[in-house]
Amino acid sequence: MSSTAFVFPGQGSQRVGMGRDLVADRPDLIESHYRVADEILGIPLTRLCWEGPAQELRAMPVTQPAVFLTSVVAHEVLRGHGVVPDVVTGHSLGEFAAMVAAGVLDLRDGLRLVRLRGELMDSVNRTVPGCLGVVIGVPVAGVEELCVRAAADTGEVVEIANLNEDRQIVVSGGLAGVAALLKYADEAGAERVLTLDVGGPAHCSLLSGIEEEFGRAIDGLDLRDPVVPVYSALTAAPVLDARQAAECLRRQFTSRVLWADTVRALTDFGVDRFVEVGPGKALSKLCQRISPDSTTYRTNDAPRLAQAVAALGAVRSPGALVR
Repeated sequence: MSSTAFVFPGQGSQRVGMGRDLVADRPDLIESHYRVADEILGIPLTRLCWEGPAQELRAMPVTQPAVFLTSVVAHEVLRGHGVVPDVVTGHSLGEFAAMVAAGVLDLRDGLRLVRLRGELMDSVNRTVPGCLGVVIGVPVAGVEELCVRAAADTGEVVEIANLNEDRQIVVSGGLAGVAALLKYADEAGAERVLTLDVGGPAHCSLLSGIEEEFGRAIDGLDLRDPVVPVYSALTAAPVLDARQAAECLRRQFTSRVLWADTVRALTDFGVDRFVEVGPGKALSKLCQRISPDSTTYRTNDAPRLAQAVAALGAVRSPGALVR
């Protein structure tokens, strides 16, 4: 039977103006979501999402709650039209919005968590500047070997952060280490290498020192068991209860994102429709390439969200993938 997965994007999907046209459909979300976010965080997050400036929106303590909020709002608009998922998942930061959609986490606690997450990651980058790089066209084993070589040559951390596709791999670490890795990958015949403009490292051991503080923040929350099936991209497996959800969110700083494996796992369980819920467009493209027989939709602006609603308005209630 056909099933629909909502996939929530992470950092890097932000853009000035995101979400503004969505509230034209649901102006009540301005008060229930945007004003709440401004008040809880003590920053003009609504204005930054809708008006920028881009440089300020790019700062991790702003980017992360901005993408999270926009994704949650897009989910609310879809739900208001009767479009509901059979299963949800998220890429990195997107896992927090997925947990909201699954009923594990509420909006207010989610906002506080992702703000703290951005602040902690930014503090690491100020101490040990780092970045993310992308290698396309080199197998995982080859990238692993090049990471070891780059780390040895530069004395910096260089590790695989995301396995987005079998041939699209994101690496993370110190600036010099990632630069060396990209150079070596290019020399090894990579189809393309590039540096991502995300403001610092992620999903690598450079961030191990902030896990404890973030874990304390999670421990202080009342997380709930999922009411909609949710897969973690850290494990490519279902999150069965609140305890597992807390552990997945805690481990995000240093664990790899297994996106390709997660999409394949969802496909194996019957998902043939992927809806990217939030400001991004990269995840829907990845899902299409990983699962070429699937259909993908986006919600990064009002016309695309309307297309998703028109196509999926008759989907059945959630829960089909519970095992």
